[in-house]
Amino acid sequence: MAPASAGAQRAEKRRAALRAQGRRPMQIRVPDTRAPGFAEECARQAAIVNAANLADPELRQFMDTAAADLAEHLDGLEAGARQ
Repeated sequence: MAPASAGAQRAEKRRAALRAQGRRPMQIRVPDTRAPGFAEECARQAAIVNAANLADPELRQFMDTAAADLAEHLDGLEAGARQ
């Protein structure tokens, strides 16, 4: 058997470290973004959410406030990273 490549050795080391932390591998299935109709279904669902948001002014205010808070937080993180 051929010796493992450096990349394979790094991957195995990483997997061993994750196992030591009590982590286990898990495989999940997600929609295929290349499938026909995927983009259209995303647009359809986004339109439903947008219509619901527009119909609820309190939710819209909450979302605007949350977005502003997040932007302020991210600006602070970026300013700290530049120092």
